[in-house]
Amino acid sequence: MKNGLNLDIEFFKMEPNIDNYLDSHYIHRSNWLRAAVLGANDGIISVSSIAIGVAAASVSREPIILATVAGLVAGALSMAAGEYVSVSSQTDTEQSDIAREAQELEEMPEIEQQILASIYEKRGLKKETALQVAQELTAYDALGAHVRDELGINEISQANPLMAAFASGLAFTFGALLPAMAAFLSPMEYIVPSLYLSSMLFLMLLGAVSAKLGGSSKWKAILRITLWGSLAMVLTALVGYLFGVKV
Repeated sequence: MKNGLNLDIEFFKMEPNIDNYLDSHYIHRSNWLRAAVLGANDGIISVSSIAIGVAAASVSREPIILATVAGLVAGALSMAAGEYVSVSSQTDTEQSDIAREAQELEEMPEIEQQILASIYEKRGLKKETALQVAQELTAYDALGAHVRDELGINEISQANPLMAAFASGLAFTFGALLPAMAAFLSPMEYIVPSLYLSSMLFLMLLGAVSAKLGGSSKWKAILRITLWGSLAMVLTALVGYLFGVKV
């Protein structure tokens, strides 16, 4: 009994592993999750919309399959290239700001320290405490403190262009394959409603998975993603019907 009591006391004296607490949050997934969800969502909606639009003006399956395959290839490459260019531009801007901040720290260190203290004071610290924190962080890692607290750049917000491009392109391809298979397998006489219903199901699953990975509301994500997806497909089908040309 005595040994058991001692073990319990030692257990409660153990320092908590802070890394475990930090890992329990979802924000560190935001960059790749955003790219993956955006890519898959765009793949499902754009390719299914193309297929529905062509099917609304077509009497055969071949033009529908051709349109979906072309949309899949073009969309995946476009998403990957666009994500790479976008994230690269963001990274270039961040690196430029970091270089400018490093130069300012060399030229006017006292002013920069006052700026840092002012930031902490606005966050709720007393003036003396804010100044002390600014002094200690400046002594430890001046550039790191300013990059994080003045510029708002941290490990979570920074994205890798290649990783973002790969995640977006791959997710688009996966998302686009789902309506492409539906277009290939659905009976021709029911292809439009089949594409619509299957795409809605795929979007609901995507919303649920993204909410699970991001730790957010499942129903809110499902409603948001299906509402806009449905609107895109209905409008595209309307365009196909309005043209009234049988392919």
